Amino acid sequence: MQALIDQSIQFIQHHQSWAGLVIFLMAFGESLFIVGLFLPATVFLFAAGTLIGSETISATPILVWGIVGAIAGDAVSFWLGRWFGPKMLRHKRLDPYRRNVARARLFFYRYGFLAVLIGRFLGPLRCFVPTVAGVMGMPELRFQIANVVSAVLWMPALLAPGYLAAISVDAAKHAEHSTIYSVIGLVVLGGLVWFIIAKRRTIKSKTASIKLRNRR
Repeated sequence: MQALIDQSIQFIQHHQSWAGLVIFLMAFGESLFIVGLFLPATVFLFAAGTLIGSETISATPILVWGIVGAIAGDAVSFWLGRWFGPKMLRHKRLDPYRRNVARARLFFYRYGFLAVLIGRFLGPLRCFVPTVAGVMGMPELRFQIANVVSAVLWMPALLAPGYLAAISVDAAKHAEHSTIYSVIGLVVLGGLVWFIIAKRRTIKSKTASIKLRNRR
């Protein structure tokens, strides 16, 4: 999976016109029922943030496509729950994920709208909460409002660490250069001061010698 992420990052570096679509697919997969468990898009989006911070790719299409992908992934997961109903969560293929399903159901039962809004930020629950919301009959308008708001908050939040890391590295490089230039400047200034002082002493010595000769 790490190889896939590395290849995707290299791909968007060399084919920036496709970067938005790749980000869409990553955000979509990360939000999709079950699939999100196996697609570590968080790591990918961190790397994408570093590319934005280093000005390798533009931020606007990445944000837009990422938000749309996240909304679409949650929406599809919700519709799956709505269409298949409770039998979907009882399917034997979900046996390895019973604990996640149970936690998502309890989380949604307690918090409803807020569960959808916050669930996107909760790792393993991210791809289960929308489907549970569909199974438990949440009104679609309420779900979509929470879906859109959470996606708008989630995408910048995942890109921000990588972006800030790239900015910090760039700032450190500039600071290092500035320090070098400052040291060079101080050395030059110190040399000039030493030269001026030495010249003044030489001139004073010559002046004193001339005065002594004149007195004699």
